[in-house]
Amino acid sequence: MNILAWILLGLIAGAIAKAVYPGYQSSNILGTMLLGIVGAFIGGTLYTLLTTGTLALTSAGFSLGGIVVAVLGAIIGLWLYYSFISRRVY
Repeated sequence: MNILAWILLGLIAGAIAKAVYPGYQSSNILGTMLLGIVGAFIGGTLYTLLTTGTLALTSAGFSLGGIVVAVLGAIIGLWLYYSFISRRVY
């Protein structure tokens, strides 16, 4: 997938995940894009694991199903991030 498709997928998936996930997530457009790209890798890897039974680092493609998988992966990424951050004691 070329770089423009990665950027567009990241922006779309990150924005949808931030809108769906409860609470306030403070980040700029770059953080939203990176959230979506990381979500595409998390979602693509989990999708490959569930469908084929093998663990391989893959990403979601730029299609309607790929966006859904990337959004689900981004929501999982947000959940993991906030579960680790909330345990930190200052």
